[in-house]
Amino acid sequence: MQSYLRRQVIPLLATAAVGLACAGSANAAALDQFKAFVAGTKAARGEFTQQQVKKAEAGKPAASVSSGTFLFARPGKFIWTYVKPYEQVLQADGDKLYIYDKDLNQVTVKKLGDALGSSPAAILFGSNDLEKNFTLSEAGTRDGLEWLNAKPKAKDSAFEQISIGLRNGTPEAMELRDAFGATSLLSFKRFEKNPSLSATQFTFVVPKGADVSSN
Repeated sequence: MQSYLRRQVIPLLATAAVGLACAGSANAAALDQFKAFVAGTKAARGEFTQQQVKKAEAGKPAASVSSGTFLFARPGKFIWTYVKPYEQVLQADGDKLYIYDKDLNQVTVKKLGDALGSSPAAILFGSNDLEKNFTLSEAGTRDGLEWLNAKPKAKDSAFEQISIGLRNGTPEAMELRDAFGATSLLSFKRFEKNPSLSATQFTFVVPKGADVSSN
């Protein structure tokens, strides 16, 4: 069963690029931590978990939870791999985005282009010029994290607000609130900054026998 995140949030996340920076103190303001994060990290890897909170059931997580791994190199190169509850890979090489559904053995190819813009992926995998597309503001302390709000400047953005929770200069959570009132939650762990990567790390190889389509 396709989740909301699979159909909407992750394709948006997968149109762009994060950075992990040098740490500040645990109590440093979120904006300072985040600017250090963006400036100091060229690549990172880790694990993620995601779920959706419906507007009608605020505070109650959706039944399905997705999890997997991620690897990125800014700008615009990443591998976002779902492990549970289904296997799917979203991979970008800086020019094109490949979406591979293992169950269907199907690959969809998209032009990465300027899709970063004000999408959540611009925060995770994009360039340093975040304030061009977002209005950033402090959002206080919650759940042991320092929070930052990023409001897209583009009027046609699919998201009303993106919130980022940081600890010691590292993003540990994101909340994505869309125009329909739904909030998607992502948490990150085992964050490794600036790992050694090969020159072909983000080159996508079409699985044997897979159907390939472009749009």
